[in-house]
Amino acid sequence: MKTLMNSRSVQHFLFWLFVFAYFIITSNMVFFRDYRHLVESTITLMIPQIILAYLLLDVLIPKLLNKKAYVLFVISLFIALITVFIGYVALRKYYFDVTYFDTYNDIAKNHAQLSLVKQLLDPSYFFSKTVKFLTPAALLFTYRLYKNQQDILHLREQKRFAELSALKNQLNPHFLFNTLNNLYALAIERSDKTPEVIERLSEMLDYMLYRCKANYVSLDKEIALIDNYLALEKIRYGKRVDISFEKNDGANTKIAPLILLTFIENAFKHGVSQELEVAKIKIVLNTDDEQISFSITNTKPAAIIGHADQDNDALGLDNITKQLHLLYPKAHELKINDSTDAYNVQLNIPAYDL
Repeated sequence: MKTLMNSRSVQHFLFWLFVFAYFIITSNMVFFRDYRHLVESTITLMIPQIILAYLLLDVLIPKLLNKKAYVLFVISLFIALITVFIGYVALRKYYFDVTYFDTYNDIAKNHAQLSLVKQLLDPSYFFSKTVKFLTPAALLFTYRLYKNQQDILHLREQKRFAELSALKNQLNPHFLFNTLNNLYALAIERSDKTPEVIERLSEMLDYMLYRCKANYVSLDKEIALIDNYLALEKIRYGKRVDISFEKNDGANTKIAPLILLTFIENAFKHGVSQELEVAKIKIVLNTDDEQISFSITNTKPAAIIGHADQDNDALGLDNITKQLHLLYPKAHELKINDSTDAYNVQLNIPAYDL
């Protein structure tokens, strides 16, 4: 039934059936001899309406107006209006004015007694009928514009979803590669902390593979993911890194998944892995009714100051930037400050309620 109702033929049939019913219901029988007179009069008016509607929708608009042939469109429409007007007036003159003349009021009788040429040359008569002829076409054209707009919005949403899925599929392997490298290093060292790492990694994989498929997830779940990641990195680097993570409750707030984790990964990758002394990472995550504010600062090792590896960093940051534009279009603020001895990222995004 849904497929049938979406059919153009069915929709247009119902539209013209409604137009016919509207004329029949709203007409005053005082001006008609009987229902046959009413039906014939209604059909006579609807025939020009149908002709003009499909001439406009299927020929003139797509072949002339949409191709910016404005002058030819106006000329063609004017010729079409004159043609259907002549046919309508002739039918009224030689059939209705003869058959139903006794039902006319004085004004209608006077008009019916005019010659065919005088009726055709009456501008007020032409324009009054033209408005009636074009009204259904205008309604159908408005509906088509609305339908096309809905289709465009639907296609844009599908494209947006496809792009977002592709970006997530890029991000997960990138994250997993880095985390498995951490686990491999601990296994090589035969660390007693390996079981704890496996447990935390298992929780992270469960979340990443099954719990964050939606565009937005609970901020608390993202905080738990970050806590697990930081715990793994503390095990890996030990006293070589000083981590500070300040946060408040995010139970009633949602956020795009894995957005924050990429910035944290980059901080470890570029601020800790090559540091010979104690590296420092400070993370601050604040939420309120309107905004999620995230800040991360990492010290830069002297060995790489002035020699940042932009190619290795590009995948994660470019990925996140694209996701932010898709999920928070014109509603996010990302600032990156790359100073001599520190690297800072400040991200502000809307706080959406769960």
